[in-house]
Amino acid sequence: MSNQFEPIIEKAYNAFNERNIANCLSTMQDDVQWSKAWEGGYISGHDEIREYWTRQWTEINPKVLPVGFDERENGSLEVKVRQTVKDLQGNLMFDGFVKHIYTFQDGLIKTMDIELVEN
Repeated sequence: MSNQFEPIIEKAYNAFNERNIANCLSTMQDDVQWSKAWEGGYISGHDEIREYWTRQWTEINPKVLPVGFDERENGSLEVKVRQTVKDLQGNLMFDGFVKHIYTFQDGLIKTMDIELVEN
């Protein structure tokens, strides 16, 4: 199933994996609400996301690859993601799947939440 927001999501993940924060933030509303999976809780806005990712990348090396899209009945977009997290020495810390749940406003990401994938 193709979704109108898949190109935005692809751009965001590619930019994240390239550590291009500005390009990634260009896919988001200024007041975006973002889940802090690494620390818990939520952050809001570009400045908080930039600070969170910058701090995160000094401790871990995450890569995220979208592998499936599913539009939910409420209009949100569920993106199944393969997430690989290594420490800075290259040791594998996590390799598995999670769901990132997005809502959009005016063609940009408004919220992102995370759900565990049930086995």
